[in-house]
Amino acid sequence: MNNKTPLLAGVLAAAIVSAPVMAKVSPEEAKRLGNDLTPMGAEKAGNADGSIPAWSGKWLGAPPHLNYGGSGSQYPDPYADEKPLFVITAQNMAQYADKLSDGQKALFQRYKDSFKIPVYPSHRDFRYSDRVQQRTLANALSAELVSGGNGVVNAIGASPFPIPKDGYELMWNLNLPSRAWKEDAIYTMALTLANGSRSLESMDYKILSVWDSPKETVESFGGQQAFALVQTLEPTRKKGEIILAHTFTDPLSSPSQAWQYLPGNRRVRRAPTVAYDTPFGAGGFRVMDEDRLFNGAPDRYEWKLLGKKEMYIPYNNYKLDDPNLKLDDLLATNGHINPEFMRYEPHRVWVLEATLKPGKRHIYGKRVLFIDEDSWIAVLADNYDGKGQLWRSNMQTTAYAYDMEGFQARVAVFHDLIAGSYLTDRLLNGKPPAKLNSSDYDADYFTVANLRKLGR
Repeated sequence: MNNKTPLLAGVLAAAIVSAPVMAKVSPEEAKRLGNDLTPMGAEKAGNADGSIPAWSGKWLGAPPHLNYGGSGSQYPDPYADEKPLFVITAQNMAQYADKLSDGQKALFQRYKDSFKIPVYPSHRDFRYSDRVQQRTLANALSAELVSGGNGVVNAIGASPFPIPKDGYELMWNLNLPSRAWKEDAIYTMALTLANGSRSLESMDYKILSVWDSPKETVESFGGQQAFALVQTLEPTRKKGEIILAHTFTDPLSSPSQAWQYLPGNRRVRRAPTVAYDTPFGAGGFRVMDEDRLFNGAPDRYEWKLLGKKEMYIPYNNYKLDDPNLKLDDLLATNGHINPEFMRYEPHRVWVLEATLKPGKRHIYGKRVLFIDEDSWIAVLADNYDGKGQLWRSNMQTTAYAYDMEGFQARVAVFHDLIAGSYLTDRLLNGKPPAKLNSSDYDADYFTVANLRKLGR
């Protein structure tokens, strides 16, 4: 195993020389990265009872025992032969309640006979690329909050605050984790109502994350977080609709920009409301800023770091992307996806609370997010309405993407605990695997001029 300790030590020495006076952590504290903390900022040690192992980081890219065909190929499951250690049900959930979110408990209470959490052995075998590790360490020494905590400067390409001190730093870690810098896929979004009826939408996603680009440096980075172009392919009544969005790492100084092409009137128009709680996708079920459980401008909320805890969270969810898995099987149950295809593991998570500011508007009055310590990906979210009632329990599955050498958010599920409906997003069943970091488009693809061309 090679944990890149010499490499990190060299980067640390260089970063200390160039670090600004107002670095977020001291050089001494930054030395924890790669020592008692992993290069990404997680606790390297396992937990007391051994259910969470120590981080090994023994695999970079595809494990040697797998036959992986490269970018654009299906990711084989490195743990395919494992069986659940135990299964949590409504009947035994009290035994595990301290490691469940309120939303998970509510799902057990509502779907007593069908909702289950199969718990598998926990693994911490993968590591991020050398580039991402280097950027994480450099960010620790240079990243700063601006605009009252609502923006980030002096960072690039990885979570900016690997040793977070408050809720705003933690929020930006989940908002700006290391992701694929190019994501090119046709995803399905499925809305399943309480009576079992279902509506589907298919969308062609093309994303260019400037933040994650290997070509960018802190000096060259101009604050452009990402470009996205999403074209609706199905249903027929919405076919040809296109949304183009530009987002920024200081969204108060540089608000997100969006344009929309509607085939009905054959013209492009500005779409200033494509943000915050603007409805999106099938049935308008989820809102724009809960893609990946939270994204975008954070200024409508106060953000509070509540600490860390051990929980059962979605992890290593390769089974959901099995090309032989049919949607009718995955979505066979009312209220939630079929637990047979889910995998949960015990891991440590950061707990982040967002409370709506007085005078601000959003459909969610409070949000509690649970963030995996090894990837900075939000894996669970409990969202409350304006009266404080738990309304939505959402989860984000994950998988280690061999081609990008890092963890990538995968299928997300949004449960309406009141209506009994649920939305499943970014499904690949029956579609080609996503292409990460291998498409040939660049920033010129994400212009208004090209949007008009695509519309015609």
